[in-house]
Amino acid sequence: IECFEGATALVIPRSRFAPVKTTNDLFALRSDAYTLTKDFRITLAEARNGVPPDVKLDGRYKFTDAMEKMIPNGPPSLIGCKKIVVEGEVTFAKDVVIKGTVTIKNAGGACKEVASGTYEDKTVEL
Repeated sequence: IECFEGATALVIPRSRFAPVKTTNDLFALRSDAYTLTKDFRITLAEARNGVPPDVKLDGRYKFTDAMEKMIPNGPPSLIGCKKIVVEGEVTFAKDVVIKGTVTIKNAGGACKEVASGTYEDKTVEL
């Protein structure tokens, strides 16, 4: 900023934007943990009490094209999610709900599907 004469920094509160730096952030943003307001702002859902879900995706999902293949039916519900960890190659079926802290592991070589249903405070080994 110092390189540009007259430039100043602006502080934008998180209530005005949802930062997306990684596919972890994008995964959460695409879920129901965030809502779109009437004036087209994306904000954290009120039920989240100001705290976004903690998302840790496997390194294979570093790029958006890989993440999109993981959620062909849309992202799981994260409204009640504290933390989700995804290890290995998986896809999410439609109507998957994550609550509390959930780890999903696929140690095998082939892609496996997380079946529809609610997963709460558990480790799911596929």
